[in-house]
Amino acid sequence: MNGLNLDSDFRPLDLLAIAAHPDDIEQTCGGTLLRMAEMGYRTGALDLTAGDMGTRGTPEQRIAESEAAAAILHLAWRGNLRMPDARLENNIMARMSLAGEIRRLRPRVLILPYWEGRHPDHYRTAELAYESCFLAGLKKLDEYTEPHRPFKLIYSSLYANVVPSFVVDITAQFERRMEALLAYQSQYGETEEGSGLFPKQTEIRERLSAVARFYGNQIGVKYGEPFVVKEMQKVDDIVAMGVKSL
Repeated sequence: MNGLNLDSDFRPLDLLAIAAHPDDIEQTCGGTLLRMAEMGYRTGALDLTAGDMGTRGTPEQRIAESEAAAAILHLAWRGNLRMPDARLENNIMARMSLAGEIRRLRPRVLILPYWEGRHPDHYRTAELAYESCFLAGLKKLDEYTEPHRPFKLIYSSLYANVVPSFVVDITAQFERRMEALLAYQSQYGETEEGSGLFPKQTEIRERLSAVARFYGNQIGVKYGEPFVVKEMQKVDDIVAMGVKSL
């Protein structure tokens, strides 16, 4: 387990994003993590693998790049479980490892990948994290840590063809989200290795800008990140609801 404490505060996390690979969260919810950090919440990220099966870069490079990106996103903590890339399995060993991290970090809210997708690691991460959260709440799981279950699970739906439950305005955070993503020089730098498979930085920026503009337009802002929740949401003050109807 590789863990980086970016501050000296060991209080529980308010918000933790769990992803399959380094750079996943930067693409899908990096702006939201940064916005929440700027609002004073303690945020973190846990990558399950180091992307060791990727065409570009080594696991060591990608972990180092993830730490650089974490600083840009003002994360209080970032870790990597070094599970096998492209071979993630939802087995008891994986669940126990992740449940242990959840009990240790005690996040109130989890951001997970959407539960369907092209890459098996992504949807398996959602399944694995959900079941690990259930395990983490069992008092008798182990005698050394206290039980904990997050209050809320939300799913990043940026690459899913679904209607979001809500969209977060990341207009003020978008450029720094891109800076955090491009900190992964092994993946997005201009190199010959895998050049036929990977778009250039300018195209990456154009694509992600277009997607963020699309979701931002849904709520009347420039850039947005979409999320899905499985539960009905409660509204206490309908007069104060955001996003105008006409």
